[in-house]
Amino acid sequence: MRTLVGLAMAALVALAAAQAFAPRNTPPLAATRLAVDKMHFNTLATSSAGLLAGGELGHILISRDKGKSWQPTQLSHDRQALITQIVFDKDGLTGMAVGHEGWILGTRDGGLSWSELQFQEKNGEPLMSVARLPSGNWIAVGSFGRAIQSSNEGKDWTALEFPDAKVDDKHLNRIVGSADGQHWLIVGERGLVLRSDNQGQDWKTVPEFYNGSFYNALSLPNSGWLAYGMRGNAYVNQGDALWTQATIPAPVAFFGHAVLPDGRLLLVGQGSMLATSSNQGAAFSLTRLKGRATLTDIQLQPDGTVWIASDAGLQMHRTDTTETAKATTGVAP
Repeated sequence: MRTLVGLAMAALVALAAAQAFAPRNTPPLAATRLAVDKMHFNTLATSSAGLLAGGELGHILISRDKGKSWQPTQLSHDRQALITQIVFDKDGLTGMAVGHEGWILGTRDGGLSWSELQFQEKNGEPLMSVARLPSGNWIAVGSFGRAIQSSNEGKDWTALEFPDAKVDDKHLNRIVGSADGQHWLIVGERGLVLRSDNQGQDWKTVPEFYNGSFYNALSLPNSGWLAYGMRGNAYVNQGDALWTQATIPAPVAFFGHAVLPDGRLLLVGQGSMLATSSNQGAAFSLTRLKGRATLTDIQLQPDGTVWIASDAGLQMHRTDTTETAKATTGVAP
């Protein structure tokens, strides 16, 4: 009896082994789904390769079909550090991305692939913004007054000094240039505004006119500026020394902007709020998009739509309607 049981067990083991090593047809895995309707994104940019979005865990995604689908780009290093801004040169191919831990990435193919240029594993301070000057130099700024520059496409970086600027340890949130590249602003914490009127070669401090933080700015016609930030505070400058407070009917912080072909200005910010101005930033009206997300950036597309980044994903919005905005979520297959 014991012999029969032993033979049966041996047969079962042999059968299991045969099945384990036998060839079989494995069903294909389901396609990876990128939940771009739930991810945290800080920045949007358009290149010759498509529409790009960057944000949480170092993700940089690209859409080559106007936002219908999104794919990860190729990164030389996976640092999982938050991406804060993506910027491209006028050629639409050369670009840089910056983020936390002093992370800097460069691309030469419109953002399809990225190479690491700098990363600080210890005591790395966040970089918040990057820009290319008419000279060809790149500059990047960030937390605690950090400002660096590169003259060789990001291979080497040196400190950028502001001789006449009282930067101290203030956070530098954004670099913005005029359309002709002649005029530049750096805006930051505690009302800090630095200005250059010679293509970023020299910087001086604009006399303080507001004591709160500025998160961004945009260039207006005739060398004018709009600087905006926390609690619905925005200020307009028409190329002189005077900064006038804009009218925004709610204390909403704003972080990104777009300029429509008809001249309207759009700002995006807290609580899914969209602010629109038809008078060069003097006054804004407010519209709420879907949800209660913090909208972080906005990118205008040739078909008249805008894509909006937020801490709750990406959404598309049409700008050719005066009705209450209806946002649609972009989801990758």
